Amino acid sequence: MELIKYLNEHFFTKQELLDISKVTERDLVKYQENGMMPKCSYKLSLNLKSDSFFGLHNDEQEIEYYAKGYASWLAIIQSLNSTEAIYSVFASRYQLAIENLKQQGHSSSNPKIASEFNTHIKEEWSHFLNGIYGLCTKSGLPEDIAAKEFSILEINELSEIGELSTEQTNKLTMAVNLLDSASSLFAPHERLKSSRHRLVNEIRRKYKLKS
Repeated sequence: MELIKYLNEHFFTKQELLDISKVTERDLVKYQENGMMPKCSYKLSLNLKSDSFFGLHNDEQEIEYYAKGYASWLAIIQSLNSTEAIYSVFASRYQLAIENLKQQGHSSSNPKIASEFNTHIKEEWSHFLNGIYGLCTKSGLPEDIAAKEFSILEINELSEIGELSTEQTNKLTMAVNLLDSASSLFAPHERLKSSRHRLVNEIRRKYKLKS
């Protein structure tokens, strides 16, 4: 039951999301079909059996879980209701987040955030709609997605260098802390396979970084 506890603490069920956002289930499905709204990040299929004074009872349930940040995303969808306009919001927020990170001292030579940036954003949009970032970032929103992707690029580049200078170690620490701040905790059964374990926990251990 540790998985259910994690999901109930860090995500909204579909019904909770609908109630908070004042959106019908039919509208949610329509938004997803029209490429505006992400799919759920987790889907649980439960076979329930209860035993009481009234006897045995069997039930089956399917529960969808969504990132809590998607309540605000649904508000954007309702205000714009245009796939093109909503993608523009995603792209603008993602680009602004990358620019802010650069101003804070983050940097990477990867073409994803330079010459191939437009293609990169389209790929991120596709992952966003598939529910991937609702699973692996804290909010599921463009700012956390940009932070996660930028920090991973930095960490991978610095990890390929043999012995790091003090300046490079400080940059690695900053990148790892950024990834830590943007990443979800991941479900218990996923943690050892997650990017958080590989690029936060293990990098901190390997390079003896302070959190």
